[in-house]
Amino acid sequence: MKAITVVGAGYVGFSLAVLLARRNEVRVVDIAEERIESIQDKRSPIQDVDLQRALDIEPLNLQASAHLQGSVETADIIIIATPTNYDPESNYFDTTSVTSVCEQVLQLNRTALVVIKSTVPVGFTARLNQTLDTDRIVFSPEFLREGQALKDNEYPSRIIVGAQTEQAREFAELLQYAAKKVDVPVLLADSTEAEAIKLFANTYLAMRVAYFNELDTYAAVHDLNTQHIIEGVCLDPRIGHYYNNPSFGYGGYCLPKDSKQLLANYDQVPQNMIRAIIDSNVTRKDFIASDILKRKPKTVGIYRLVMKQGSDNFRESAIQGIMKRLKGKGIEVIIFEPNLRLSTFFNSRVYSNLGEFKAHSDVIISNRRCEMLADVESKVYTRDLFGMD
Repeated sequence: MKAITVVGAGYVGFSLAVLLARRNEVRVVDIAEERIESIQDKRSPIQDVDLQRALDIEPLNLQASAHLQGSVETADIIIIATPTNYDPESNYFDTTSVTSVCEQVLQLNRTALVVIKSTVPVGFTARLNQTLDTDRIVFSPEFLREGQALKDNEYPSRIIVGAQTEQAREFAELLQYAAKKVDVPVLLADSTEAEAIKLFANTYLAMRVAYFNELDTYAAVHDLNTQHIIEGVCLDPRIGHYYNNPSFGYGGYCLPKDSKQLLANYDQVPQNMIRAIIDSNVTRKDFIASDILKRKPKTVGIYRLVMKQGSDNFRESAIQGIMKRLKGKGIEVIIFEPNLRLSTFFNSRVYSNLGEFKAHSDVIISNRRCEMLADVESKVYTRDLFGMD
């Protein structure tokens, strides 16, 4: 049994904390008191049915605190999962929180392995180790879906740790042992290589979303059946029938910021494709907004801001980009989002009553099809073909 401290109780940090608390002593630290209170009350601070079920029925060795000091001093492993939002002015992630926490924990604990799970620029961990005169900081990328965070930790596609030390190997084995999936592939790489793996993997997924969206745009302009084309293309086993459902664009926690960060890391390297992926996502939103405007609506309803089913996140959701474009053309935009406890959102009225929302909308745009809109199907605008994320 290891003593593990996880700093950051978001999707990455809290799902890891629950996973590891089944066989280890785990303490979660977060500056948001409401998250700490939620965990102490056995309520998941993020929307994930599997995480809540684990809190309800499993004997987890899990504690929560808002104080870093006292939570890391006796830890064997310290996992950092604080947010690193993309800063458009600097064209880099804002890694201030990661650097600050690393500085503090190295002073408070002289032996623990410090594992960065936050997404960072390529080369960040190596520079941080050099700056802080240590070799105890490693990077380990996560590959989680919103609303499926615990499940993706239990059945990981791979475990990657950006160091080839004995401590790094033990951490990889810890994650292997905690997983329900057997024979999880493990790769111990250089920290910079591990950082590159994360950004290239997510940018590839963004590229795939953008590709099928551009296919859908072509089919829509030429009045072709998008579904027939996609199904025919994806019958090729080299392409496969996954990540191919048209949408309003890629969004969420990872794909937008990771693809932009990768592009920034290419500042001294020739490229065309990475820039094209990002530009394609902008063009797709332009097309969707234009297509909606052809219906000449006076009031457009936004049905859900969240990115994915089972998630409560709408940060960087593509539908917000559509919303801004419509408002820029003078269209009144209203919103139905149960997770939003506000009366307005960016000066658009938020409805809590679904019936009223439907009645006041000339067109209802929904990134994914939903049975709740079946009675107003003639009003619904979506590009969803397969009823899945």
